[in-house]
Amino acid sequence: MTATRLTARAVIRLSPSEPDEDVRAFLQGLVTNDVTGALPAWAALLSPQGKVLFDFIVHGDGADLLIDCEAAHADALARRLSLYRLRRKIAIARDDSLAVHWQAGTGPASDPRLPALGQRWLGAPEGEAADAAWLAHRLSHGVCEGAAELADLLWLECNAAELGGVSFTKGCYVGQENTARMNWRQKVNRRLVVLPLAASDPARQRTTYPELGLAVDHRRVEDIAPEWLPEWLNLA
Repeated sequence: MTATRLTARAVIRLSPSEPDEDVRAFLQGLVTNDVTGALPAWAALLSPQGKVLFDFIVHGDGADLLIDCEAAHADALARRLSLYRLRRKIAIARDDSLAVHWQAGTGPASDPRLPALGQRWLGAPEGEAADAAWLAHRLSHGVCEGAAELADLLWLECNAAELGGVSFTKGCYVGQENTARMNWRQKVNRRLVVLPLAASDPARQRTTYPELGLAVDHRRVEDIAPEWLPEWLNLA
């Protein structure tokens, strides 16, 4: 059997406790992407200043929403979402009956960020781990994710617009003002970039992957060499 399970990911379920509660409307006012339309969608929960707290992929499941997120930060994300719940009748908790799965290639469940990232779906928590293969595949396409790479950066500096992680028409959400201002003024002066470890600048380094010979740097746009840019990222 092909290894597909991403053991470093977890699933959070948001479900209405009363029939007239709208989970999508609740999350719509919090996250960067439109979750009232077609799913899955990549999105983030930002600070009021527009900096990344958590990034994740949102899936639909009837009246429920399922959040594919980092397992190490799933409990913290659930707590943060619960702070915004107030008196709304919505249950927010990890769903350990589901796991995140991935495999390379084309098919009906393309990663919402980039089709080249392969197929991604939620299923039973079974099968061999594919985390190492996923990491190598993701970085080979220059796509960043997770707290080690994204946390505390402005969302558009994480290439969110290019990877479909933000809607500029959905209305307000936490951190929307700074994000929209950067887009309107075209003021994305720094970017995350995956580059050879030997070329990484320790002062701008977010994290390293010595086993792959790669690093993730937060660089000024003018300091990013053309050969480091993935095909989907055009900074011209």
